Amino acid sequence: MKSIKAVSYFVHFQDKGYQELSKLVEEKSYSSIFILVDENTLEHCYPTFMSNFSTHTRIEVIEIESGEINKTIDTCTGVWEAMTELDADRKSLLITLGGGVITDLGGFVASTFKRGIDFVNVPTTLLSMVDASVGGKTGVDLGVLKNLVGLFANPQMVIVDETFLGTVSEREIRSGKAEIIKYGYTYDIKLINELINDNSNNISKLIHRSIEIKNEVVLEDPKENGLRKILNFGHTLGHAIESYFLASDEKENLTHGEAIAIGMITESYLSSVLLGFSKDKLTAVKELIISVYGKVPILTLDFNPIMEFLKHDKKNVNGQVNFVLLKDFEDYKLDCIASEELIIRSLEYYNS
Repeated sequence: MKSIKAVSYFVHFQDKGYQELSKLVEEKSYSSIFILVDENTLEHCYPTFMSNFSTHTRIEVIEIESGEINKTIDTCTGVWEAMTELDADRKSLLITLGGGVITDLGGFVASTFKRGIDFVNVPTTLLSMVDASVGGKTGVDLGVLKNLVGLFANPQMVIVDETFLGTVSEREIRSGKAEIIKYGYTYDIKLINELINDNSNNISKLIHRSIEIKNEVVLEDPKENGLRKILNFGHTLGHAIESYFLASDEKENLTHGEAIAIGMITESYLSSVLLGFSKDKLTAVKELIISVYGKVPILTLDFNPIMEFLKHDKKNVNGQVNFVLLKDFEDYKLDCIASEELIIRSLEYYNS
């Protein structure tokens, strides 16, 4: 697949990525290379990565525990300390080898260590390939509040190797598809048809087109002052639901994609009420998403806690919750406001 030029780096695919990484390491004469993994990517992805990457530069592996619950400043502190003990300096390179948690946290660690060292993203899940690894956002959660601490920082490159998708569960593949669905409804509806007709032959096309879309949006609006906000469709209520399930002792944690999928249904309902989004298209959104993700029980007693988490969304301004809503497929409106009563009705619509 053809490499994609981002603002200051390239997204490379398959063998080309490893070739370009070797060139980068040679040209920049890094003093050491640190590879950030979790227990899963250490076992299932690290051997494949090392079989494709050869260098004489010293390599150190740093392992963190997997899961959103570990995407915290405490984990960052552990990585910073490990890098310090292993003599990392400002000429070191950090390679993130993992999913969204590794990518977001690793980029943040690199961007702040000694005021910033180079990093390369090697995403291993569908979610991180089509979303987290591209666009220059890094960050960690504050408690269960999503991505409240972070900064914009670009990697030296991104390497997308679909081989790694063979190491993740079908649930994680579904999680990544939520971001592809988001791109489809907001930017290129043809992606939805590709997903509906899904087969093993078009996953490459879906990944490449999704990265193209995100890159086009980010190039026009790198700091999320306008157009880039469309990437938040489904994420406002979705993040609140994800945080609530993460915080609850009684609930099973949702994947990011599962929560965003619910958010897309509820925010499509808001779109229907506030912007006249077609009822038929609202039904189509709900039916497609339920067919992929099933129904997650959200009880009436869950509504108020979800609303509390919604008040902490990082996109809020002056205490006002802002939504990206749809007038039609590929036709959106930014910074929409919905009453608490209407938001609760959207949750009831999801349950109905």
